[in-house]
Amino acid sequence: MRATTQSGPVTSETTESRSAGVRRALMFVLLLNAASVALKVAVGARTGALTVLGAALESTLDMLSNGVAIAAISIAAREPDEDHPYGHEKFETLGTLAIVGFLSITCFELVRRSVLELSVEPTAPVTRSLDAIMLLASLAVNVFVVRYEQSRGRRYRSALLMADASHTTSDILVTALAIASLLLSRLGFLRADAVLGIVVALIIAWSGYQILRGSIPILVDARGVDAEELRAIARTVPGVEGVRAVRSRRTSSGHLFVELTILVAGRTSVEAAHELTDEVEAAMGRELGGAEAIVHVEPA
Repeated sequence: MRATTQSGPVTSETTESRSAGVRRALMFVLLLNAASVALKVAVGARTGALTVLGAALESTLDMLSNGVAIAAISIAAREPDEDHPYGHEKFETLGTLAIVGFLSITCFELVRRSVLELSVEPTAPVTRSLDAIMLLASLAVNVFVVRYEQSRGRRYRSALLMADASHTTSDILVTALAIASLLLSRLGFLRADAVLGIVVALIIAWSGYQILRGSIPILVDARGVDAEELRAIARTVPGVEGVRAVRSRRTSSGHLFVELTILVAGRTSVEAAHELTDEVEAAMGRELGGAEAIVHVEPA
């Protein structure tokens, strides 16, 4: 005997409203990043400081990643179809990989230009107080963007927003180092710009690694919950004599898919088996906070 039943996901918001909320957040962030780019480009073009130009490039890539993210979340919001029965949320995770790609470009360019600058006679950038004020304003914008994206990322359970917030966190450090570079250069430490440029590149590389560490398990369908934990939950239901073939995975929004086979007494009726699967699914929901579970039944 074999029966299959499926429980619906338990979510506070529909996929459509979640997607719309993430898109609105990204559009707002895109506008803020544009303002940050304008400030940094103005200072970088005037001073020629490598760290400032690197900060401007970082913010420009923030804008590009926002555009990619908006496109990715639009695709991820589509309902499951025949070709994508589990939905399209992995497209959102692919968007996070695009952000890592942008980070890699920034990292490489900063290292290249820093090494080049270290190999030649340093020159002091021409700076003024207004340059520092403009960079401080850009820094304030970056701090606001990070807090805003983290807040919206937690609300909508969006890995994309959290990844972009991580990217912008590196932007904060880059901007802070750009300010430090201008100050040190004015004090006579002319190679500080190139040295800090390499530090900036290392910060960006670490940010990319953190994003990959969170995205790759989703793309390769790493287990969402330990199999023994799922077996233990299923065994709490009276009538379940065994559990096998346990699988689970999570989406970028944290939604959990579970599939398992429970063993019941061979004389169990179809109706009773169906009731057992309902009880197992209810137990999964109670213990895991909601999951889309597919439970198969076989005789022990």
